[in-house]
Amino acid sequence: MNGMRNFRELEVWQRAHRLTLDVYRDSAEFPKAEMFGLTSQMRRAAASVGANIAEGAGKFSGAELLRYLQIASGSASELENHLILARDLGFLEDERFGRLERDIQDVKMMITRFVQHLRRESGKQKAEV
Repeated sequence: MNGMRNFRELEVWQRAHRLTLDVYRDSAEFPKAEMFGLTSQMRRAAASVGANIAEGAGKFSGAELLRYLQIASGSASELENHLILARDLGFLEDERFGRLERDIQDVKMMITRFVQHLRRESGKQKAEV
């Protein structure tokens, strides 16, 4: 499990990147008064998901990668909270909200599966030593 990975090749990063692009597009229509409030917070949380996956993939130890994946998952949950708020404030119509929420759930599930895979691989390596 040691060694760097090319984050661009990770499907979970690709999905997180597409989610970030969608959040940027969908939040572009939010009220201008929210530019430094909810719009900024949503964009920062969305960008943080992919950024943490990328940063973790660039680390040499599996433990560091796992830590960054946990941070990415937390950012995805933060984004989900912000989306609920945006919907409830009337900034996001239900269709857009539903699509983004499904995408967040998919990314969170992919992160969880990646973490489980890494932990299994780590366990195998320890058993082989």
